[in-house]
Amino acid sequence: MRMTKPAVNVSLFHATGKEFAMPNVIRDPGNWLAQETQAGLSFLAQGLRRLRRHEASLPEVRRLSLSDLSAALRAGWDDFQALRSDAMFLCLFYPVAGLVLFFLVSAGSLLPLLGPLVVGFALLGPVFASGLYEMSRRRAAGELAGWKDAVALLGRPVIVPIVVLGGYYMFLFGFWLLAAMVIHAVTLGPEMPSSLWAFMHETFSTFAGWEMLILGTLVGGAFMLAALATSFAFPLLVDRDISLPGAVATSIRIMQRNPLTVLAWGALVGALLLVGSVPFLVGLIVVFPLLGHATWHLCRRAVG
Repeated sequence: MRMTKPAVNVSLFHATGKEFAMPNVIRDPGNWLAQETQAGLSFLAQGLRRLRRHEASLPEVRRLSLSDLSAALRAGWDDFQALRSDAMFLCLFYPVAGLVLFFLVSAGSLLPLLGPLVVGFALLGPVFASGLYEMSRRRAAGELAGWKDAVALLGRPVIVPIVVLGGYYMFLFGFWLLAAMVIHAVTLGPEMPSSLWAFMHETFSTFAGWEMLILGTLVGGAFMLAALATSFAFPLLVDRDISLPGAVATSIRIMQRNPLTVLAWGALVGALLLVGSVPFLVGLIVVFPLLGHATWHLCRRAVG
């Protein structure tokens, strides 16, 4: 009788950038669980070390000028053109999430929160742009850069300090929405407007409405300033091996050394996000990745 060889199930294993065909091996579940647990604990330990590690010295902060802002925008535009489809795909959830919140607020008669939500999305921008920073970093290093590489950031220990700092930004976001509701209550009253037109009419045709606008602008500006002062910590964490306290301290030093330039950058970011929010946040699909890439380049110019 003719003997036939049993079929071998072949899979691909990646090692040192090369692919090797090897037969699948059934591993002992206990050993597999132990190895995965050990790898997870090692991953978490590396991430936690970046939360409390103390650097002997922090990066040197350079003086910036308005020409650095234009140079960062040009470099960000180059990255966006080179990585257009990946960056737009990565940032698609940003306007989609905004539209969902917009309709939820409208349906729930929470119209006074529409403006604060736009400002709040600007607050959260540095958190969601971390993947864009990774794409710019890889492109500058001559490496392949795409949305998969940006998502792969979730598998690096740096995601631990990014999540912790992101929690601080979520706190700012939630506290800002609460402050906006309090401002509306003490100016226009606790009752919610019956329609968007009624809310717009109350806001721009009454003294109480202008009080709400002025007070909201001042309070919102304070929240934006708190976020802006630490916003460079995100690209620093992605770009180099630095602890979370070191990244935050360096970001604050960038603002202290370049107060007018950083404030001008914040105003420019706010203006472009406002333009991108019309109509229905669709423009953010282009504006958000442009600003994300440009922020990484501006941070590199600030710390070298």
